[in-house]
Amino acid sequence: MTNTHSAFLKEMGIAEWTSRDAVQSAAEVSQQANIQHSPDGAQSSPRASSGMWWFFGNEPQGDAQILFQNMIRVLGLAKSEWAWKSPGQSLSQLSAPEMPVVAIAFGGPTAQKITGERDPLPQLRETVLALNTGGEEEIPVIASFELNQVLAKPSDKALLWQDILLARSVLQNG
Repeated sequence: MTNTHSAFLKEMGIAEWTSRDAVQSAAEVSQQANIQHSPDGAQSSPRASSGMWWFFGNEPQGDAQILFQNMIRVLGLAKSEWAWKSPGQSLSQLSAPEMPVVAIAFGGPTAQKITGERDPLPQLRETVLALNTGGEEEIPVIASFELNQVLAKPSDKALLWQDILLARSVLQNG
């Protein structure tokens, strides 16, 4: 008898499966190992992120919201480290915080609107685009799939995760 779970996971682009309990235990061990002691003996947890994440697109609902919440959890982001932005708002009204920012544009039309690019999503993905808010620095933008599209076509989930990892790399190296 073949393992149907393995076939399903492989189809989703997941090569290695780890149970949530094992992941949580590993995260707890890692967090315990990374607790930093200040000179006065107080403990502080390390920051999960070294910057701010802006997500552009329609705020997800239903299953897309669950997918998004799982992404946030896996990235280890606190609520203060991410925000939804409307691609319809004036980009000049966006003010970047005093920390590095990376933007994820969910969907080709959203990426085109905030960056001024004209290429379709397949050509915009895997590239660091730029959002110009009229300030001194441009904000790096990573174009990815709309979350509802990923739910409709699970094979795109691995590609979405690649885009998220690219954004995290840009933020950490920026």
